[in-house]
Amino acid sequence: MKEYRIPQNDAGMRLDKFCARVLKNAPYSFIFKMLRKKNITLNGKKAKGNELLQPEDLVVFYLSDETIASFGRETADALSWENDPYEPEVVFENEQLLIVNKPDGMLSQKAGANDRSMNEYCIRYLTKNGSYNPSDPAAFKPAVCNRLDRNTSGLMLIAKTHAAASMLAKALRDRSMDKYYACIVKGTIREAFVLNGYLKKDERTNTVTIVPDATGADRIETAFEPLSDQNGLTLLNVKLVTGKSHQIRAHLASIGHPILGDPKYGDSNFNREYGCKHQLLHAYRIKMPVLTDALSDLSGREFEISFPKEFSKYMRI
Repeated sequence: MKEYRIPQNDAGMRLDKFCARVLKNAPYSFIFKMLRKKNITLNGKKAKGNELLQPEDLVVFYLSDETIASFGRETADALSWENDPYEPEVVFENEQLLIVNKPDGMLSQKAGANDRSMNEYCIRYLTKNGSYNPSDPAAFKPAVCNRLDRNTSGLMLIAKTHAAASMLAKALRDRSMDKYYACIVKGTIREAFVLNGYLKKDERTNTVTIVPDATGADRIETAFEPLSDQNGLTLLNVKLVTGKSHQIRAHLASIGHPILGDPKYGDSNFNREYGCKHQLLHAYRIKMPVLTDALSDLSGREFEISFPKEFSKYMRI
């Protein structure tokens, strides 16, 4: 038997989600069966699983320690990378949130079992500093809030608590969090502009296309402001209004201003001409919206990092 007293940071989580966190490898059918049979109870009573947990609620698993250990065992753990020296570049950290600077070429989250992504590196970092205990099956596992493409560098938000994950997910979903990128593009641009359009994704090839109407597509909006231009290149400040996969890259390519070094939507001859093999797109600034409760101290705060050194090879910065 195991008992878990719900902490403040897990307030608002559904009971079935909490159970799935404790029993990481258990199918949902098993969890709901245990709820029906009162082998999992909430405050001493039978529960359905859709209840929203409150601080100090008591969840009891009337299961053997062996069963809980078996279902709770991690299947893959970044802590096993003993010979990998990489440590995340930490921009900010408090009890709720970790902000790091992801280098280009690194996945945000692993796509395969053997991948090493920023998420796993951050879990290892937080385990080392005592913020996360992987041996506690009820502990919230740190999670990426905003994913960046493998070849895009910059600010990534890692939630350390359920409260942070929920609130930041909402801010990203309702577009109240402002996200700014910098990129170097082909051609000279002298005036600020906003692009609206529709983006259609091909899951098979993991590519997107800008299309003329909404049929099978998502509406997108991107704002651009030129910061400087030099030698047929322009440094742009980009505000991501909507946040779809490959949005900035495809939008710019669609108007003849592909990002320098972009291997997928870029101009290969242009990239070779400038000798650029890395996509020059960088998430450099985030402005938080009004936040409450556990994240109130982050309300309205801005986080900004410098551009990668490679930008200065092609543009005076």
